[in-house]
Amino acid sequence: MSDDAIKRLGLAVIETEAAAVAGLAERIDRSFIEACERMLSCSGRVVVSGVGKSGHIGGKIAATLASTGTPSFFVHPAEASHGDLGMITPHDVVVLLSNSGETSEITQLLPILKRLGVPVIAITGNPQSTLAEHADVNLDVSVPEEACPLGLAPTASTTAALAMGDALAIALLESRGFTREDFARSHPGGKLGRRLLLHIEDVMHRGDDIPKVYGHASVSDAIVEMTRKRLGMSAVVDDQERVIGVYTDGDLRRTLESGQDPHETRVADVMTPGGHAIRPDQLAVEAVRMMQEYRIQGLLVVTTEGRLAGALNFQDLLQAGVV
Repeated sequence: MSDDAIKRLGLAVIETEAAAVAGLAERIDRSFIEACERMLSCSGRVVVSGVGKSGHIGGKIAATLASTGTPSFFVHPAEASHGDLGMITPHDVVVLLSNSGETSEITQLLPILKRLGVPVIAITGNPQSTLAEHADVNLDVSVPEEACPLGLAPTASTTAALAMGDALAIALLESRGFTREDFARSHPGGKLGRRLLLHIEDVMHRGDDIPKVYGHASVSDAIVEMTRKRLGMSAVVDDQERVIGVYTDGDLRRTLESGQDPHETRVADVMTPGGHAIRPDQLAVEAVRMMQEYRIQGLLVVTTEGRLAGALNFQDLLQAGVV
């Protein structure tokens, strides 16, 4: 098969699946709204179930719901029939996926769920099916054709079901007022969680680890302090511990290049006045932005009253996983 033929086949699949998803737009209707309302009013969890490829899609939908503020989990219908139905309570909502709407493992659950009084939301490609008929809400995800040339492998149909699940999850997210911080709290082990949850006070050096000299100290004193604390800079403070400037490796080079005696020169006379600073309660990711914007390697941490609270450099942010 030629390269062009392979490319045409791949493009045909993308176009078929794109058309299947686009066709869902007109089905974001009253049924969709009712499905969202039932899940929003659910005091328990949203339980998702499906078999085969629909089961894989159901697992992803459950995971997306759970990570966006809607407590949810997946249960396999075969396992449900052998004891796992005990996971489902009358306070839950059940979402059942079946493209045909006639999957026996799924339809066998309907009488039991009805006796429990659990609301059932169907996601099916057959609006006239047993599942669609007996569900409290049916979401139609039927597609004109599968992307598989044999018309057998679930492709466009599973893509449509997945897109509908994502639409539900995001509609619920917005309705709940779910924030980036809420998302981070459910992803504490990921980079996003670290970027949104870590504050400057979580990563900064504090106490005796802060490089600090007083304005009347000599440059040589500042060099000793910078060498001991190894942050490439030292805060310069007044007698009330208010920051008046910063002395950096760059300032040291300029001092030596100008021929000034480090033992005789006051650090306040050659420091960078003020300097760039950040508050302890700001997000650590803000420090990354500031360092990149100002092309610096370190920041002083200063309270709203202008007092020195800590210090950090780019290496600290790397080690914390913020960068």
